[in-house]
Parts: sequence; structure tokens; C-alpha cells
Amino acid sequence: MTGIEGDGDPLDILVLTEHRIVRGDILVQAIPIGGLKMIDDHQADDKIIAVLQKDAMYAHIEDIFQLPDSILQRLKHYFLTYKLNPGKMQPVEIPNIYGKEEAMKVIEASRKDYNHYFGQS
Repeated sequence: MTGIEGDGDPLDILVLTEHRIVRGDILVQAIPIGGLKMIDDHQADDKIIAVLQKDAMYAHIEDIFQLPDSILQRLKHYFLTYKLNPGKMQPVEIPNIYGKEEAMKVIEASRKDYNHYFGQS
């Protein structure tokens, strides 16, 4: 953990799959494999990377470090650039890529935050 306060948003999870998913309002069975420690405007904004369960292309991946380097670089590039606006500097960095064990800790911390703010147990 970096000691940087989170951005207050729900946890972001990107699911790798060979299938095209055209809607965001569906539930899928996905398995976390790691994450990107992202700092956005001086706030923690972790991105969990998961694989779609039973996916022919990615289901065998158990940890993010099993992904080809080209895919890791594409993920980093996407998250470093998807918010860019012309003429405006975007203070985003990804200082760390972490494996499944750390991803599970980030997910659990996110659940605790949710329960704290919304009174769930």
C-alpha cells in the first residue's frame, strides 16, 4: 500500500476475454489475476485485471505476470491515456503492477470501504 488516499469511486475491474461485450450492465463470472497501482491526480485509483471464467483465450491465466508483455504494455498504455484531453496535462502514473495475492487484498479493502460507507456487513 502506498499510503495515498483513494479516489472514493467504486473499484475498477477490467475483464480480459476473447468475447466482445457491448454492454456494461451485465454480470460475468471473472477471476482476478492482478492489478495496476494507478495514481490519478494524486489519488489511488487501482485497476484490477481479471479473466472471464471459462474463456478459451484467457481462462488458463492465474496471475497477471503470466500475460505476454505486449498485453501488459497495452493495458498500461490504455489506462495512462484514456482520460487525456488535448492541451491539458494528465497527472496519471502507474508505479506498480501487482499479482493476484495483492489484487485480492485490494478487493477486500474495497469491500470494507463499501461496508463502512453504506452500513453493510
